[in-house]
Amino acid sequence: MDVITTTGLSAASALLGAEVVERKGAGHPDTLADGVAEAISRAYSRYCLAEFGAILHHNTDKTSLLGGAADVRFGHGELTAPVQVLVNGRITAALGDHAIPATDIVTTAARGYLASALPLLDAERWVQVRTRLTQASSPGAVSDPATAQREASRQRWFAPRTLDDLAERHRLFSNDTSAGVASWPLGIAEQLALGIEEHLTSEAFRAQHPYYGSDIKLMVVRHGPRVQLTACMPQIARETPDLGTYIARRTLARDLITELAGRIAPEHQATVWINTRDDDSRPELYLTATGSSIESGDEGVVGRGNRSNGLISMLRPWSAEGVSGKNPVYHVGKLYNLAAAEAARRLHEETGLECAVALVSQSGRDLTDPWQAIVQSSGTNPIDAGCVRRVIADVMEDLGMLREQLLDGKLATA
Repeated sequence: MDVITTTGLSAASALLGAEVVERKGAGHPDTLADGVAEAISRAYSRYCLAEFGAILHHNTDKTSLLGGAADVRFGHGELTAPVQVLVNGRITAALGDHAIPATDIVTTAARGYLASALPLLDAERWVQVRTRLTQASSPGAVSDPATAQREASRQRWFAPRTLDDLAERHRLFSNDTSAGVASWPLGIAEQLALGIEEHLTSEAFRAQHPYYGSDIKLMVVRHGPRVQLTACMPQIARETPDLGTYIARRTLARDLITELAGRIAPEHQATVWINTRDDDSRPELYLTATGSSIESGDEGVVGRGNRSNGLISMLRPWSAEGVSGKNPVYHVGKLYNLAAAEAARRLHEETGLECAVALVSQSGRDLTDPWQAIVQSSGTNPIDAGCVRRVIADVMEDLGMLREQLLDGKLATA
């Protein structure tokens, strides 16, 4: 591992004169797509572990959602066309003669996740799952009769005869040349975007305010002590009897967000706008049957929304990799982004400095030995390279625990 440490982190939250941060809420179509892809990977991985004791090759990170259609009016909301889940990817369909019910696993996981994320959505009736699953190998499978029977051949990547055909069982290596990037600690705008959305979509808040949906989108702009925040917050049609009630609850939502912002960032002055596209005279309103725009033609795609820390921080270092749905065993697009976040957190705890970490993989290299590790920090002197090497090595040793958290659903990927 080549370790590079530098100072002058211009994106340190304490030095940023301005921040621009977006968070797509739990019910946003892109967040739903990430959630579906990860739920499928988790369900498939659990099946493989239960049946074979190992996770077979799969990736569902190209999953997308196509919105349905809905009839929405005051006091009433119902779907009239289904939401479509397009699961595009490769999944091992059998281990030797043991067939894997991949389509059933995918369908059950997708519907189960959407039913949980959108309780007002009848997933059995209004979610159509369309699978496009293949078992083609990535480039590298060269046909050669002289070597066809060699252990862990690339030709057996998605068609293993036994667990011995899984190359990572012999040597765990990076599947791609990519980079995972993260920084810590969070800035004020990041804390606001994350804290406000998590509160507004929590079970406690939804129980107290059942008329709000979860497709909440926040855009937070901070300039010095001044914070400007635009929120889009849907209301549930069947819980909203008339325009007056909608307007009153829209005002309430703005007041609640303003109060939350004051609690999270008491030294900053927040101005809140909400549902700025509404036209009360027409009316054109953010009124929904299920609480999400996925019900009415919107689309969601894995990797288009929040990064693995749950935020889209425009002025911070970040990776464009879509984390959700990637194989948790060896896919660096998933593991290195999560590992970079953990390394940044640990380095900040040890040094008190703000840190941005980039872990760069090299395809075929040992997974736990990144090709490059770059740490940029605040302060006048770079962090000691020996400290960085030790912390990153410790994080890499803990990848097994990270995988367990992913499989248990305890570690978010978007």
